[in-house]
Amino acid sequence: MAPPPSFPKIGSHRSVAAFRGHLAAVGPDVPVDGEILAAPASPLAAKCSWKGRAIGNRWAIQPMEGWDGTADGKPGPHTLRRWRNFGRSGAKLIWGGEATAVRSDGRANPNQLVIGPETLLGLAELRRVLLEEHRARFGGAEGLVIGLQLTHSGRFARDGAGRPAPRVAYRHPILDARVGASEASVLTDGEVEKLIEDFVRAASGARELGFDFVDVKCCHGYLLHEFLGAHTRPGPYGGSFENRTRLLREIAAGIRSDAPGIEIGVRVSIFDLVPFRPDPARSRPGSPGPGVPEETAGHLPYRFGFGVDERDPTRIDLDEGFLFLSLLGRIGIGAVNLTGGSPYYNPHIQRPAAFPPSDGYLPPEDPLAGVVRHLRAARDCKKRCGDLLVVGTGFSYLQDFLPHVAQAVVREGWMDLAGLGRMVLAYPELPADTLERGTMERKRICRTFSDCTTAPRNGLASGCYPLDPYYAGLEEAERLKEMKNRL
Repeated sequence: MAPPPSFPKIGSHRSVAAFRGHLAAVGPDVPVDGEILAAPASPLAAKCSWKGRAIGNRWAIQPMEGWDGTADGKPGPHTLRRWRNFGRSGAKLIWGGEATAVRSDGRANPNQLVIGPETLLGLAELRRVLLEEHRARFGGAEGLVIGLQLTHSGRFARDGAGRPAPRVAYRHPILDARVGASEASVLTDGEVEKLIEDFVRAASGARELGFDFVDVKCCHGYLLHEFLGAHTRPGPYGGSFENRTRLLREIAAGIRSDAPGIEIGVRVSIFDLVPFRPDPARSRPGSPGPGVPEETAGHLPYRFGFGVDERDPTRIDLDEGFLFLSLLGRIGIGAVNLTGGSPYYNPHIQRPAAFPPSDGYLPPEDPLAGVVRHLRAARDCKKRCGDLLVVGTGFSYLQDFLPHVAQAVVREGWMDLAGLGRMVLAYPELPADTLERGTMERKRICRTFSDCTTAPRNGLASGCYPLDPYYAGLEEAERLKEMKNRL
């Protein structure tokens, strides 16, 4: 059996020059600054605005899905701690904060947050502790913009016992078997209309709680993302581009009507690839092989995704993504958060990592190439739709050199803000440290061990078990270690 591919580790580079040499092999066009710049010299310290709302700097916190709420959808102690960390991070845009289901059957896990009349007080507490922490750390909350992400998990929804309970936009020749979807799982047009009401009601609740905006989640294989790729669905919500975007347009119109004053953002998987799986020829028990694309010879043209080349679904295609961003501008949505793929079926393009989660596979490419794919997509989208406020993603794998690249791509106009996801779990103060001192604490930098994914995939709370003493001290840390030893 051939050995798995090996790639240089980012953490092994001890200088910017060494990192640049590595980057030149996969993304020679990506700019890299030679040093971390503190404010006010840093491009990341500059203010920007969105629909009249001032954003105090160019750092954003990406939404999380923590598996640590209560069974009835309220925040738990871990959730509240994470939002306090967001508050002291120094980032001035909290993009969605938490993936919050608009109804209970839309949760991806039994402990995901839900927004409804019985959970509003708990969700209000999230915003309160974030603001409290931010004011205590920075002396005020000027330029801080806070959103709440609204979602339905669709194909990846689970019931209260954690069993798959998929609701899908269309039948998928590969993914149906993975989650047990059947014809009965496909939402009817009437059910879609009810879903629109759920999103609008949820946005009204978020406005009542004082959130500045809602993120209508259209990414990572969840329901609204799946509708963007519903080429084979008949009726008003599938087929043509106009029909496949109808659900989002009707949600946005409903929010404008019933919740005036709250802004709308969209986090979208602007590109995708065919689902991947561990290479069976190079896998053994407890050791998955590198990822390989699923066989699609019988499914071409590939009409089961959004942002994927239907002639060769191992390649991305941004053409419809550009149309989608133009649509957002026309319907008054002025900000977009760009991501790609799905953590469920092709995680290497959604969150590049050196170490796979327990349900994943070894990286089939240098993970740095995945970062470059994200950055180039953001650049191309910003160039085509410059009036939109663009938040980029995929930065965590850059590790020690994250600020060097983030400040360079913001300066060069590839994006307006740099978004941090997994890195914040390990090192929430990174934005503040870079802006205030021009330095980072190297021992706290995320090394993409993927425990923050492996833990929830096995029913545990999501957090940074290797680097955060809080999670390392939990009983779950020992259970996670035992579980990984059994794999």
